[in-house]
Amino acid sequence: MADEAAYEGGFKLYRYDPSLAANIVFIVLFAAVSIGHAVFLFRRRTWSFIPFLIGCIFETIGYIGRAIAAQENPDYSLGAYILQTLLILLGPALLAASIYMILGRLIRLLGAEEYALIRTNWMTKIFVTGDVLSFMAQGAGGGLMAVAKTKDDQKRGENVILAGLAIQIVFFGFFIITTVLFHRRILANPTPRSYSVTGPWRQLIVALYISSVLVMVRSVFRMIEFGMGNDSVLMSHEGYLLGLDGALMLLVAAVLLWSHPSRALAGYKEVLGSSGGESGRNTADSLQMLPVHPDAVPAGVKMPARYDSDSTAVAGNQGNGYDVPPREHRYSSAYGR
Repeated sequence: MADEAAYEGGFKLYRYDPSLAANIVFIVLFAAVSIGHAVFLFRRRTWSFIPFLIGCIFETIGYIGRAIAAQENPDYSLGAYILQTLLILLGPALLAASIYMILGRLIRLLGAEEYALIRTNWMTKIFVTGDVLSFMAQGAGGGLMAVAKTKDDQKRGENVILAGLAIQIVFFGFFIITTVLFHRRILANPTPRSYSVTGPWRQLIVALYISSVLVMVRSVFRMIEFGMGNDSVLMSHEGYLLGLDGALMLLVAAVLLWSHPSRALAGYKEVLGSSGGESGRNTADSLQMLPVHPDAVPAGVKMPARYDSDSTAVAGNQGNGYDVPPREHRYSSAYGR
């Protein structure tokens, strides 16, 4: 077992001997998914996934710290311990930040703002704010633990981390509920645009479910781990950390590489521009309210002017209020512009 005198006062940095082989495996796998996400990020310019890429890099470097520690047994250095503690703890918060951004964009792309539990222009702000608070609390707690000199200092750091994890669990739980309700509503009453969007948005929702559950399980595990204290069975066996943190976060990165949001959200910027930005309002453009084709309108009957979600006529529309595109393009994302 690890040396008893790793901390002043006999407090230990590790209650097990870190495995060099296992941590090298995680380094290689996290490095591979980091490279994959970097390629997607720059090729498809999915800048909202920058935090996700940074989170993957955090995980990679964190396991490098653990591999270094595995070679230092029994004289563990504080530097490697701080490196692995902070980065492995904070990496998932960065993964969550990008996951939060996906849902609002997907809802706007499908013209389904009315199915959202909260307005889409507030959705990302609320969830990311919670994630930032969680990140800051976990970072502060990890820092306190890393420099703790007494058991009381260690306990104080653990309590701050617990607060950060609790924030993450609350916000992620709300995010899962929001995703489920939106999914149920759009399945029950699909929007016109949900038929015309060519990207695999249904596959992306499945990926959101999988990644959200994995992040939630990991956060609950870490909360139980820190809640039980430094001398608990969870802190005394490396397998728990590797299996219920490292492996789960690796799966999250792999799932969102397999179903990368850039595929499903293709055309999102065009839709955003045509629907007046991220206002979250259900305009006729954003919902793709398709008009009756002129051939089907009886002679002498005028179509009403186009209306927005507040039921006020859009200025400048005369006659039937629509510029009808050729028949073969009636269901395109550019309709009505």
